[in-house]
This record gives sequence, structure tokens and C-alpha cells, in this order.
Amino acid sequence: MNDSEKVLLVYSSKTGNTRKVAEGIAQGLGEVARIIPIEDVPDEGAPVMLLGFWVDKGTADAKSLAYIRKLEGRKVGLFGTLGAYADSEHARETAETMKALVSEKNTCLGCFLCQGKIDLALTEQFKQLPPGHPHAMDEERMKRHLEAAKHPDQADIEAALAACKAMLEAARA
Repeated sequence: MNDSEKVLLVYSSKTGNTRKVAEGIAQGLGEVARIIPIEDVPDEGAPVMLLGFWVDKGTADAKSLAYIRKLEGRKVGLFGTLGAYADSEHARETAETMKALVSEKNTCLGCFLCQGKIDLALTEQFKQLPPGHPHAMDEERMKRHLEAAKHPDQADIEAALAACKAMLEAARA
């Protein structure tokens, strides 16, 4: 299999969460995947690709958004990491936002999101906010931050791989 036949697996990662998931997907796909950090991706792409991003304020990070805006006529499967619970309303809304964005000029194959550890600087920033602020650190938010610190774990990576395999099957259909 040559590079032009491989699935391009591009990812953006700030804290290492999305890189860890991307590497797990690439390992699970084997020689079918060509994994590249978003900073190193060539202008020419593949007709079928997987794009990993980290969630920033309900959408993808800036590097991923800029890359998505350049894509046209591709089949794109999405995977991402976020500090919120993967089954939260925030995660559902983010997935819908991302699918709509990709679908503007491409075929979106789906979107998988899993929890990932939160940047410690952000946790500290939340601790400094006054009580009553919508992002102030409270008991529930601290519980979520502590849970997020355990992710992505092996179960998250296996779920991401299964989701991406299903997306690639959809691309073949």
C-alpha cells in the first residue's frame, strides 16, 4: 500500500490527549493509516481522512478550524477530546457543530468525542474565579476535572478506534 492509498489521520493536540487517541487509532488501523500532526500536514490531502481536534469553547481548536476551512470534497471522520463528560449536552452540541462545519464542503462520516485531562493552567484559572461566575470552581466542576485527569484511557482509545473504523466503512459505502 503506498501513501496515496492510506487514510490520512491528522490531529491537533495541546496537552497530549488528542495525540494519544490519534496514536491509538493509528496503531489499531495499522498500515492503513498515515498519521501526521496538523502542523506538518501537506497541502494535498487524501480523499478519505480522520481529523482529531481538542475542544475549545464548544468547537475545535483554532488550528483544526483553519484546516477544516481549507478542506473541500473530502470524506472526513472526526474525533476529539474535551474536558466535559463525553455524554454531556456540551459534548453533543460540540459534535453537532463540528459535523455541520465539516459538512459545508465535505462529507462528514461522523464525530467521536471522549473526555481528556484538562490543562492544569485552566483548572487554576477556574479556581480564581469568584463564586457565582458560570465557570467558577465548585464541587461538581472539581469532580469533573478529577475524572477528566484519568482520560483518555484505554477504553476511550478502543471506543475511538471502533468509531473510526465504522466511519471508514461508511466512506467505502
